[in-house]
Amino acid sequence: MLVNVYGKNGSVTGQVELPEEVFNVEPSEHAMYLAVKAYLANQRQGTAKTKVRSEVRGGGKKPWKQKGRGTARSGSSRSPVWVGGGTIHGPRPHLYKQYLPAQMKKLARKSALSLRVKEEHLMVIEGLSFDGIKTKNMIGVMKALKIDGQKSLFMLKDSDKNVIMSARNIPGVMTLPATIASTYDILNHKNIILSKEALQDLVKTF
Repeated sequence: MLVNVYGKNGSVTGQVELPEEVFNVEPSEHAMYLAVKAYLANQRQGTAKTKVRSEVRGGGKKPWKQKGRGTARSGSSRSPVWVGGGTIHGPRPHLYKQYLPAQMKKLARKSALSLRVKEEHLMVIEGLSFDGIKTKNMIGVMKALKIDGQKSLFMLKDSDKNVIMSARNIPGVMTLPATIASTYDILNHKNIILSKEALQDLVKTF
């Protein structure tokens, strides 16, 4: 599959072959759903916790004698029905982590990339580098590519500090090494701008 390669000024500088087995598969909605669900679940810390009656301070002494007062019997002032008592069925620390088979993860990423190609929202760019850190440099590139104001993911070959720092203050713009971009990252952005230099590294991850 041949696609155009763009320069920083938005002009077409050539074409590149995208491997069919990565960028032209039939998108699997179920695989993408499972990958996104697992990604979001794995972001949860699972540290929420409340104290039960055995963990609340105090309450060791019986508040009053069992009989003779005309009131309900009580054995502890830290009973869940008392103010200041423990909680019932509160949250406890636990893991939300979900695991997916490696082949399922690969299918989900291929599906996400293929979907963006079918929607014509994946572009290949070459020579994306800046001499210094300036937000207007990245804004200029996005305007040249006609994607300014849209959620965009730049998939780079390496961690280029000048590019990353120039993009980090632009709302909706994210930069990531192409080899670690997840299914969620791809689907969470309307436009995918793939560095030509990172193409082979991305393909090797499959």
